[in-house]
Amino acid sequence: MDNRNSYFKPMIINDDLYLEFFPAQEGGKALDIKEVVAYLTGHGYHTYDSRALNEAVASMVPEKVYIGQKFGEPFSEQVELSMSLDSMLVRCRFYPAANGGRAITKQDIQDVLTQEKVVFGIDETMINRLLQYREYCTDYLIAKGTPPTIGRDAKIEYYFSTSKSLKPKHNEDGSVNYRDMNIISKVQKDQLLAKMIPAVPGKPGQDVFGGVIKPKDVHNVRLSYANNIRISEDGMELYSEVTGHASLVQGKVFVSGVYEVPADVDNSTGDINYPGNVYVKGNVKSGFMIYADGDIVVEGVVEGAKLYAGGQIIVKRGIHGMGKGLLSAKGNIVIKFIEGATVRTGGYVETESIIQSTVSATTEVNVSGGKGFIRGGNVRASSKVSARILGSSMGTATCVEVGVEPEKLEHYKQLQEQAKEIGKKIEVIRPILINYSEKLKAGVKLSPEKVHFMKTQVLALKTLQSQLAPLNEEINNLRMEFMGANRAKIVVQDVVYPGVTIKFSDVSMTTKSERRYCQFVMSDGEIKVTNL
Repeated sequence: MDNRNSYFKPMIINDDLYLEFFPAQEGGKALDIKEVVAYLTGHGYHTYDSRALNEAVASMVPEKVYIGQKFGEPFSEQVELSMSLDSMLVRCRFYPAANGGRAITKQDIQDVLTQEKVVFGIDETMINRLLQYREYCTDYLIAKGTPPTIGRDAKIEYYFSTSKSLKPKHNEDGSVNYRDMNIISKVQKDQLLAKMIPAVPGKPGQDVFGGVIKPKDVHNVRLSYANNIRISEDGMELYSEVTGHASLVQGKVFVSGVYEVPADVDNSTGDINYPGNVYVKGNVKSGFMIYADGDIVVEGVVEGAKLYAGGQIIVKRGIHGMGKGLLSAKGNIVIKFIEGATVRTGGYVETESIIQSTVSATTEVNVSGGKGFIRGGNVRASSKVSARILGSSMGTATCVEVGVEPEKLEHYKQLQEQAKEIGKKIEVIRPILINYSEKLKAGVKLSPEKVHFMKTQVLALKTLQSQLAPLNEEINNLRMEFMGANRAKIVVQDVVYPGVTIKFSDVSMTTKSERRYCQFVMSDGEIKVTNL
């Protein structure tokens, strides 16, 4: 028999026990001295020449080592089992018989398996093959459990854009293509909005002992939606009941109807307050206001007016604010130009020029299309401000800021303290309720006073949890904003003129000379300028 792995064989000579060692063939594994020691110990041999044994194991040629006087029964062929930690795999390892010893039988193998309580996944084909031919000191897989099949979590497929960071399409010169906007998800009446793909539970498995292995639990989801949406009879699909704009807010699908103004917002319309989206085909005249829970789209110009949007604001011509115009959006703002206005957004600002305005964005301000200049006023973003030109040759006072506002950082710390205090109160109430619940499960009857006390504690817990949820949401939003601020930069794609104030949080500098194709970054507590 060819034995690729190194192995040993007991030999009885004149009532003395020897072990004969055979080196590994090419590609075979070497013996471990611990295996030899365990074999001898299992047969009751504790005293032998350890040094000779080690040398024989390490030898590259056959060696024979005297162990001691033989005692007990003849050394028959034997099999040892090893079990994987998860009880899914059983391997066997054979050791040869000494001269005069008995060869192993199928019943011997079955007896060992029974002794170890292995009852499932036994490979009878492998056992039969091993009885015909086997190598010693070699592992064979003879039993294998069936692992549980992995289920699939339920998921929801959305048929409209759910990305808050989607950017508008640009023309070749870098200007925004206002005819082909792709940042607002327009939907038609009866359009499919979302579809739930149900969870598929996994199937249980079985280990070699016959024990059932439960599959991991799958997670279910539910379709969450607001007004203007209908759900299919089977509860698996959402459809829009109106033509409007779709959005996903905290896992809930919203569709807002569109209020269309066929001309200008002026004395003929008055101020507009609409719980959906507003579409203005003309201009928004000075002194008027638009408030929309959804998006605001203006085909023309915004003058000294005020626009507030729960979603995004798109102004295809621009804003002549005259010092009193205001755009405020929780989403992004895309606008042709900004002049003499205040602009605030919870997302990004995309424009072709900013003149004497105050602009603030939660993520970034991009002024790279068209002329691409920031001239006068104050422009800030948490992560990035990018423009072709900063300032002017006339030295117009211009300030560009990135990073975390000190006031916002202080507010973040205050929110954390508030959340921590509420968390402490919740941790006081929770064990009380658990204790009472366990008593109720055990059949303990509570006095009316204790029942009343438990109800007050449940109410207090719900109140605290309702207070904690919006705090945690705001903390997480600020944390995400701060992560972007750590890599903040100001990019100049053409020229920055002297006299421009550059600020990173509370560190500032003023440019002394004209520089081209550069960026400002924060490094080692200082503002540094590098080439693009």
